[in-house]
Amino acid sequence: MMDSSPHKFYHVHGFDSRQYLEHYFSDKPDMAFRDDLLNFIIENLRQVFAVGHINGDILVDISLGSMIHHLYSASEFFKNIIVLKVNNRCIMELKRWVDKRTGAFYWGHTSALHQETEENSEKFENGEGKVRSAIQHVVKYDLEKENMTDPLVLPPADCVISPFLLDAISKDQDDYIRYLRKISRLLKPGGRLILIGVLDITYFIVGKDKLHAFAYDEDFARKALVGEGFIIDYCKVKERTAVSDITNYKSVIFIAAHKEN
Repeated sequence: MMDSSPHKFYHVHGFDSRQYLEHYFSDKPDMAFRDDLLNFIIENLRQVFAVGHINGDILVDISLGSMIHHLYSASEFFKNIIVLKVNNRCIMELKRWVDKRTGAFYWGHTSALHQETEENSEKFENGEGKVRSAIQHVVKYDLEKENMTDPLVLPPADCVISPFLLDAISKDQDDYIRYLRKISRLLKPGGRLILIGVLDITYFIVGKDKLHAFAYDEDFARKALVGEGFIIDYCKVKERTAVSDITNYKSVIFIAAHKEN
């Protein structure tokens, strides 16, 4: 059955991973999304990790593109981070940064933002270095496989963090719930899930490509998690302040939840 959407799908068609970072996460003075997609995420991650409930041996990151700024707080509580990426282009972009290669994307501005949110900022001076050290494996995955990392079998994770992925890969509500269920299988019983998304969005542009995004609201996100056996511990929604026509989301949502045993 052919998809009627005029937009491309991230996990099917891919996108220019460097352009994605430049558009939405760069340190350029005219980058419109600093408050929504950098400050808001870093601040809320600091808050949920500071409580002390989210920790353990293994954190799995399954996010959109090759972003890393959501891993600063996590690297203080997890020495082993496994990053899952859907295509080789995103893997290469991330590894270029991890290995400090020439031409790697600059994340120094986000490290500084993370440091500014901490009361004891000296403790977090080497934020990027800690993230690099914590990333133990970068693994390609396929969400349509029963074991998405086949032939590798991942150990159960204490925490899974997933920014913006479900927004980009889900065609509708059923898709969102199906992929949420698959991602939640990465967790051990009682494990923690951090979901970051954008609400009421239908598209986002990367370079010359206009990509599909699934429009949903806070009520749907909450009900989807509860329906999959999660208890929501923390939820914040920030109304959009970014002025740009390269995407049309209305607000950003941050949810931390844990799976019932």
